[in-house]
Amino acid sequence: MSSAPTPQAVREIADGYAFTGPALDLGAVLLDGTAYPDAQVRIPLGVLNRHGLVAGATGTGKTKTLQLIAEQLSGQGVPVFLADIKGDVSGVAAPGVPSERTGARAAEVGQQWTARGCPAEFYSLGGQGEGIPVRATVTSFGPLLLSKVLDLNETQESSLGLVFHYADGKGLELYDLKDLTAVIAFLASPEGKEELRTIGGLSAATAGVILRALTVLENEGAGAFFGEPEFDTAELLRTTPEGGGVVSVLELPAVQDRPRLFSTFLMWLLADLYQELPEVGDLDKPKLVFFFDEAHLLFKGASKAFLEAITQTVRLIRSKGIGIFFVTQTPRDVPSDVLAQLGNRVQHALRAFTPDDAKALKATVSTFPRSSYDLGAVLTSLGTGEAVVTVLSEKGAPTPVAATRLRAPQSLMGPIEAGALREVVDASALTARYRDAIDRDSAYEKLAARAPRPEAVSTEPGTPAPGPSAPGQGSEPAPERREPRPAEKEGVGGLLGSLLSNPTVKTFARSAGRQLGQEISRSLFGTSKRRR
Repeated sequence: MSSAPTPQAVREIADGYAFTGPALDLGAVLLDGTAYPDAQVRIPLGVLNRHGLVAGATGTGKTKTLQLIAEQLSGQGVPVFLADIKGDVSGVAAPGVPSERTGARAAEVGQQWTARGCPAEFYSLGGQGEGIPVRATVTSFGPLLLSKVLDLNETQESSLGLVFHYADGKGLELYDLKDLTAVIAFLASPEGKEELRTIGGLSAATAGVILRALTVLENEGAGAFFGEPEFDTAELLRTTPEGGGVVSVLELPAVQDRPRLFSTFLMWLLADLYQELPEVGDLDKPKLVFFFDEAHLLFKGASKAFLEAITQTVRLIRSKGIGIFFVTQTPRDVPSDVLAQLGNRVQHALRAFTPDDAKALKATVSTFPRSSYDLGAVLTSLGTGEAVVTVLSEKGAPTPVAATRLRAPQSLMGPIEAGALREVVDASALTARYRDAIDRDSAYEKLAARAPRPEAVSTEPGTPAPGPSAPGQGSEPAPERREPRPAEKEGVGGLLGSLLSNPTVKTFARSAGRQLGQEISRSLFGTSKRRR
């Protein structure tokens, strides 16, 4: 800890962070390599719905910054969502381990360090991992997000939107990927083309591209992510009986080879929250803070429509009480329209080894308010666990730029043991609710039951032939996956009666296509609005 008098420049910076209301403590002002513990850098709790950016080169401490912010939010009753791509954030659920290094850091920044874990839930996409399975129906996911996953161009994206529109109107529920494949194959057939003629067309070539992309996605194992029971995003807003915010950790190491899918799936979570939550304006503290790690994956190769939808969601979701922090290596990874809406900045060190690095450094410096620092020099000389910070004050004005030595997280800085993680998952009340997949009758079965003519499937060039199990091939319908319940044999009325007495009715009620012939309303991303 420094015993030298606090310089006037440091005191002036600290005055900009002297908030009167609840705030998160980030660390101490840093000047010429010295941290001044009586000059604290903080973020007001009430401005965290104005979003933020945590950036920096690999190995500079971004993950620990997320952990530091997350555990303080949890302690103040704010739920947190963390995407754990590298598998090293799970330690937030366990108390940290005291060490000489941690004690030294705490003394340098004026921190009263106490080992403390957070209440946590662990999730995994489609059950690929130890966590509670998170699934979404294809209809809920929507055409715009799915087009991003499939890497479709704008024309193909429009055609996929037409497929969803048709399925909505005809009561063909799109729960999983084979439902969507069945509908596309049908619409590319002579019979389907006639039905589609009034609202547009689907070319054989476009249908073939989409079907091939779906096949690749299925072969990569992504089919497990789509289906039921669909995850209710309201689970992310929970607090404990003691008032602590639950930290929801989505474990993603198992899907690192499908970055486009998991980044888009995270956007589905946000889109669903946006659809379901009421307008609340600015609150004393946010309802949820969402950390979007590896954010560059979301924007890479995105269509114009997708980028516009992200921008609108980021702009509007703050009025729902949701804060979003994008985490990436450089601010240039985030489109300028989105970056302009990120009021809170924690910039870790950048490297300047190449001409491209130098350009990125210059662009980053230009995004900060004016300051007395030589930011170009500071950003290339910061150590691990140090960052340049500027946030919004309680009045919404930017705070002074502050080079900061950050506090040490009080939870475990690293993954918890696999056995401990399994114990948390097994003890969760959500495990029984979401563990087992449900496979109900939907578009696949309905189209198979039509017993189409042998020529129903198009053989035009560019259209791949469906596999043996695809509906619409031959004179025999595809086999049912299960025997229908007696009530289902009696028609729609019996089906609804049976469902209303079934424990899974809540899941079904939230699913798209619940009422035949009624088109589903869709949000900015084309995601369906469900009924809770």
